[in-house]
Amino acid sequence: MALPFAMFLRGIDKTYLAILLLCVILISSFSGPFTSSHPKTGVVGDLVYRAARHNGSIHASSGVELGDVVESHDTSPTHGLFNFYSEPWDPPGVSGLNDDRLKVIEPYMKAITDPGDGRFPRLRCPLPIKERYKILRRRRSLATRWDTPPRRWFFALDLQQCAPILPRLLASVVETIRILRPQDCALSIVARPSNDGTLEILERIREEMGTLNVSYYFSTSDIDPYKEGSDYITEWAALRNLALDPLVRQPELYDPDTTVVFLNDVAICTDDILELIYQKASCLWWMVVYQNADMVCGMDWANQGETFNDVGASRGMTGDMFVNTPRDGSADPNNTMFRHDPRTKTRFEARLPFQVYSCWNGGAVFTAKPLLRENITFRASRPDECHMGEPLLLCKDFWKYGYGRIAVVPSVNVGYNDDESRQTKKRYGFATEIVQRVEQDVDVRALRNSKIRWQATPPKNVKCETDFSHPTEDELDESKKAAAAEGEANSAGSSDDTDKEQHHMIFEDGGGPDL
Repeated sequence: MALPFAMFLRGIDKTYLAILLLCVILISSFSGPFTSSHPKTGVVGDLVYRAARHNGSIHASSGVELGDVVESHDTSPTHGLFNFYSEPWDPPGVSGLNDDRLKVIEPYMKAITDPGDGRFPRLRCPLPIKERYKILRRRRSLATRWDTPPRRWFFALDLQQCAPILPRLLASVVETIRILRPQDCALSIVARPSNDGTLEILERIREEMGTLNVSYYFSTSDIDPYKEGSDYITEWAALRNLALDPLVRQPELYDPDTTVVFLNDVAICTDDILELIYQKASCLWWMVVYQNADMVCGMDWANQGETFNDVGASRGMTGDMFVNTPRDGSADPNNTMFRHDPRTKTRFEARLPFQVYSCWNGGAVFTAKPLLRENITFRASRPDECHMGEPLLLCKDFWKYGYGRIAVVPSVNVGYNDDESRQTKKRYGFATEIVQRVEQDVDVRALRNSKIRWQATPPKNVKCETDFSHPTEDELDESKKAAAAEGEANSAGSSDDTDKEQHHMIFEDGGGPDL
């Protein structure tokens, strides 16, 4: 009798164990690692702690800018620790659309939604490495398959009078969204007055985004950074903040670990965007992927890749500019990068990511946590600060609240029109081929060295941005046109070394290298 009874009890134990295991699986599936909890209310205790920790005063020496100043007297809206939005958000509208232009933009729509479309002379891009970027695609638990999950990727753009570049720029954004999973993405675009079809194209893609199940926010603004009497940086900060409004005004719709992809009007490839997201990464499904950065940027260029463009916003870990700028505001004729920072210079020349104090460089990919938890926004310098642009000040505020893992990914190189990017990528290579070059290197040290050793403290001093003069819109347009014309003139005589390497890549339209 004893033996059968013992076997019966053992069977019950196994049954209970099986039921317990099933419960654990169900609970894990329905909760999942990506909850839609409100990111602001969930961190009030953490904010109180940070506020208490930051009460001490730090004084800067005269004539320099202290990299991580925490101002105890700071009462600006940008840094009001509990200045969270309380009023419901009313999305702004769209004005300035032209019915005639709406009728002739169908070719643009075809190009934007079909990477293989060849009717525009746009930059031709390689197909991304799917195996490399598939981990960025959020896995579905049982709960999120049936429910609407919080958005995880927030794309933001400020655009004006840039219809020629949209077949490349928006096609890359849309393809990136497809790879990341559309229902996990939001796209926010703020446009200024344009008469070349830009507004009409941006309005027309609303239907396409709805078909993809992407949250799409498009609005127009009359803010003009180039208007006489206006402050260039203040106006640009306002425009950038408008593009972020759908995120910061509706945080309950987004994952607490949301990533912002903020792009300028650049000719960028899908693999460029994905590589920036991959290098920034952080925690994806209980895994830390690559650099675990707070912000990453690529490199933007002019003159066919000869001149680094965003000198004003970029500072290295020495606190100096990437390229020395003469007192008259002209570019360094030798374009010597990181003259006083040999360690960074070595990584830059090897096309390995490197830490910086600040960057933008045609666009940045960064965590939304400082925006949602610390109420950080783009802003202009305060009276007690030296002159700095709004991207540099954003990075300064990131450091201030402990988000100083900022890096440049030099495998991503872009220009501000199709030919400029084409010539730049001939000079430096596409992101895909640079990645392949590193991963196929028989010397495994190349892979090991690609990880950044993060420095926890910012530079003691950071060089201010010399305010030579605010550029006019005409001056910027003329410089872009001149660079494009020079690129067309030089393209016939350019080296074909990169073309040979491009034969190892598969392009979006199935063709050969972009000659």
